[in-house]
Amino acid sequence: MVKVVKFGGSSLADAKQFCKVRDIVTSDTNRKYVVASAPGKRDSHDTKVTDLLLLCFRLAKEKRSIDETFAKIENRYRDIIKDLELDFSLDEDLAGIKIAILNHAGSDYIASRGEYLNAKVLANFLGFPFVDAEDGIFFDEKGVLDLERTNRKLAKILSLHEFAVLPGFYGVSPDGTVKTFSRGGSDITGSIVAGAVGADLYENWTDVSGMLMADPRCIKDPKPIPEITYRELRELSYMGATVLHEDAIFPVRKAQIPINIRNTNEPEAPGTMIVHKASSNTVDTVITGIAGKKGITAIHIEKDMMNSELGFGRRVLEVLESHGVSFEHLPSGIDTMSVLVTSDSISECKGSITAEIVKKVDPDSITLVENLSLIAVVGRGMSGTEGIAARIFTALANAHINIRMIDQGSSEMNIIVAVEEKDHQKTLETIYNEFIKD
Repeated sequence: MVKVVKFGGSSLADAKQFCKVRDIVTSDTNRKYVVASAPGKRDSHDTKVTDLLLLCFRLAKEKRSIDETFAKIENRYRDIIKDLELDFSLDEDLAGIKIAILNHAGSDYIASRGEYLNAKVLANFLGFPFVDAEDGIFFDEKGVLDLERTNRKLAKILSLHEFAVLPGFYGVSPDGTVKTFSRGGSDITGSIVAGAVGADLYENWTDVSGMLMADPRCIKDPKPIPEITYRELRELSYMGATVLHEDAIFPVRKAQIPINIRNTNEPEAPGTMIVHKASSNTVDTVITGIAGKKGITAIHIEKDMMNSELGFGRRVLEVLESHGVSFEHLPSGIDTMSVLVTSDSISECKGSITAEIVKKVDPDSITLVENLSLIAVVGRGMSGTEGIAARIFTALANAHINIRMIDQGSSEMNIIVAVEEKDHQKTLETIYNEFIKD
């Protein structure tokens, strides 16, 4: 059995956390390939190393001194090495990175050095070989992960090592420069490694004991999710559930490799299993989870006989595309069409977008409704269960919450409602209490 394990920034923030990671890795010889993040916050007043590196990048660009900020980075790593009592130094690497910053190296390269350095320390601490992500993770000319080439090369490299540590978050572009994933991208690296080596399990170690059924900032003590399918996770991640980077699903989904979300600080907790297919058709609750996203604007378009006007929807979406705006949802009726977008994406161009839509399709009316929130109710147990929608709508009506839009996927695995932003938390609480009993 082969396990790939990824440790987040909080799991590798200091020497004490490094020791927890060592105990986890060495307790199971199947944990063969380890992906490391950059050091995260040690407490609420601390700063992540990646943020310090990016601050150095900005200071250098503004021709301001980076000495004080870079000294904080140097001290973080030196303290970890000293506290672990390692006969090991990063001084040469740190000096090279400082020179690169002062010579205006690219932001992706600078941002990636936190993972690079931390993986080197972890490899030395565990006694594992260090394998640089630059050697096996490739992006194409458009900045998109070249998964086929990556799988082929990584599989070849890692076949030479029974155990290894790799830095997360980055790979290399065709021109040889470092290219990073979006923040949190070490999750993606772990998934890529798991797919490349054909792992039996991908363990993602963080600071929470798995996924919860709702955001604990909105719902007090929400219940944990013991098992969730890739499809359910994708729906919840899209709506803001952030335990796992949403793009981390795809490299393992095709190979049907399960993901186990675990807590470095509570290694005995089973966490959440993310699987291709649920182990049982029976579930303790009809819904798997609830998630919400604020900052939504609806563009409502009305026109008589819209349904018979060929290409109407395409022309509307072409206007959004020309402004680089993606739509979130697209509910429609016979003579109405609503396009839901994030408010930030149209904040600078909503006037020109509405004007161009009027020019393109000549609607009877067009209205922008702002300050909306989308709430998704997700669960494989919803399919085939009678009365789910009725329970949601009745509960919201009884709570005096006005539903501005309803959308349900064809798989019957999710129901999405739009409400006013001021009702965001109340909506989450109402739906959670309707389906989840203490």
